[in-house]
Amino acid sequence: MMTPLAAPYPKSTAWLGYGGLLPFLMLPAVAWLDPHHALWWLDALRAYGAVILTFVGALHWAFAMTLPELPPSRRTALYIWSTLPALIAWPSLMLIPTAACLLLIIGFVLHLVQDRRLVHIADLPDWYLPLRLRLTTVACLALGVGFWLGYR
Repeated sequence: MMTPLAAPYPKSTAWLGYGGLLPFLMLPAVAWLDPHHALWWLDALRAYGAVILTFVGALHWAFAMTLPELPPSRRTALYIWSTLPALIAWPSLMLIPTAACLLLIIGFVLHLVQDRRLVHIADLPDWYLPLRLRLTTVACLALGVGFWLGYR
């Protein structure tokens, strides 16, 4: 297996993955620069985080459908897990931004744990886990800043 920094991945995957981080980077920055409307920007951050957490959960549904090497019990476990990120993300839309950011961070970290488990049982590209780690780290840091800004 390649080291996390050396794993090559398709250019489209890089553009789309890293491009998807732009709202995570911009929304806390704008909330910090526009303190009079910070809660509005943090609401947008919370909503985007919920959408993305739901999206990454759906990856495991796709893996369950398409990985032929999975035993039935693992396949079922992937289907079940794939629904949990949405069930974590949805309540975050009803919480105050600070609590929502914290809940979303927990959801992203739990999903990364599941991703790490998955790469040990499935034949996934070498670039998958390093990319997921980078994307999750940036998303969690941005949500952490959102959490901090909510108390400012």
